[in-house]
Amino acid sequence: MQKMPRKEEQSLLGGQRTNGGATIVPNQTVREIGYYIVRELNGGSGEIERTPFITHNEPVRLTPAWEESNLPNDELNFKGMTMERATMEINPPNDRCYLVFLTLVLHGIGTLMPWNMFITAKSYFVSYKMSEDYTGMQSDYASNFLAYLGFAAQIPNLLFNWINIFIRVGGNLTARIVWSICIEVIIFVLTVALAMIDSSAWPGAFFWITMVSVVVLNMAGGVYQNTIYGIAAKLPIKYTGAVVLGSNISGTFTAIISILSENFASSPRTAAIYYFIAAMFILLLCFDTYFALPLNKFYRYHEMLKEKEEEKSKISGVDVNARPPYFKIFRQCFPQLFNVFFVFFVTLAVFPAIHSDIKPSDSNFIISDKYFVSVTCFLTFNLCAMLGSLITSWINWPSPRFLVIPVVLRAAFLPLFLFCNYRPLGIERILPVFITNDWVYWSIAVVMSFSSGYLSSLGMMYTSKYVEPRYAVTAGMFAAAMLITGIFSGILFSMVFPIIVERISW
Repeated sequence: MQKMPRKEEQSLLGGQRTNGGATIVPNQTVREIGYYIVRELNGGSGEIERTPFITHNEPVRLTPAWEESNLPNDELNFKGMTMERATMEINPPNDRCYLVFLTLVLHGIGTLMPWNMFITAKSYFVSYKMSEDYTGMQSDYASNFLAYLGFAAQIPNLLFNWINIFIRVGGNLTARIVWSICIEVIIFVLTVALAMIDSSAWPGAFFWITMVSVVVLNMAGGVYQNTIYGIAAKLPIKYTGAVVLGSNISGTFTAIISILSENFASSPRTAAIYYFIAAMFILLLCFDTYFALPLNKFYRYHEMLKEKEEEKSKISGVDVNARPPYFKIFRQCFPQLFNVFFVFFVTLAVFPAIHSDIKPSDSNFIISDKYFVSVTCFLTFNLCAMLGSLITSWINWPSPRFLVIPVVLRAAFLPLFLFCNYRPLGIERILPVFITNDWVYWSIAVVMSFSSGYLSSLGMMYTSKYVEPRYAVTAGMFAAAMLITGIFSGILFSMVFPIIVERISW
């Protein structure tokens, strides 16, 4: 006979014994019912005592299929997680129908749509609202309008892009996007209202109201653009390229509208109203789709990955709420930040300042003089830059280490465009024209435009991969700020070229 354990023997001496946590009393019937041990006293008196059948404290695995997947224990620990989050851990979702990608493309369109629409409405401001025929007086407002507009737009955009990195202007990411889009929409409502009002008696007031509107518009636009690049940096690198792609689509869309308006709009005022309403519509779409992003499983999955990184940082003793090491992040990202800056510096030094002032050399060229600038400059640049950005969704060459080589080589476009038939307004050209073939000029424009979209997208995409995942948002914001810095620097540098062609005879 097998010897009974000592504890059980001692319990029997006391008239009872224990068996795995359940108490068995003499002259009682013991039955197993469900998850309980039930004791019934002899005689069927109905007195029942329930004792838990499972007494250990470990969790019960209700889905053995997860165990069969041979996942590590840390991936099987779903404590504090919803079933949906647990499912995403095991089966990471895909971006179905490219919804997140297309949403960020739309936001890329929205970031530059306000600026593009104001530029497209040049004839409305210069030839209508501030013209001598409309106001009855001659002023410098019309002749210097684009110069004033450029500074009113780019200076606040530049400042608020950099400020937004170090100071949370408007609160968290959602608040910054919501407030910036709302401000932009309000400015466009004001602009449409001004278009419908007779301002011929107060052209000076109209001019300065417009300039203040542009300043406020681009302050909000700087925060919006910077924040969108920060959000895209949390996703795979092609989603940063989606924002750049959207920016180039915005320019293409605007160039097409400009060409159509030349033929179908009844007046510059009517065309401008359509421009501003179209920009409002795009911004409202951006507003709606931003709130749809958290409903997408793919987006929520990458948000969850970011939260896991923060939890790991907390466990390792890192304060995730501490201010990021800005100088360290900037230093780590500097190679790509330089690439982003230099691509846009060269591009904006050429386009649109030089590019739009190049005249046809051959009067029999396939494109007539009326559409030459619209097609070879604005449409070509925006369309080719859009295609260049799109290609980066499938091709990422060269690698981050060697990207600087083609970026620096683009500096050759600066003299090449000067050698074309560049005829700035009010300047007598002394520098000889070396490129007299319009097909060669157009080919140079295509290469410059395509390389601008392609290389700028690669630089933006590579930037956030140089830092730890928890600093990806800050790195994306640095890239956006360098983008605007390159644009502003290129615009300033473009002012040198009229002086060159006027004073250098070679």
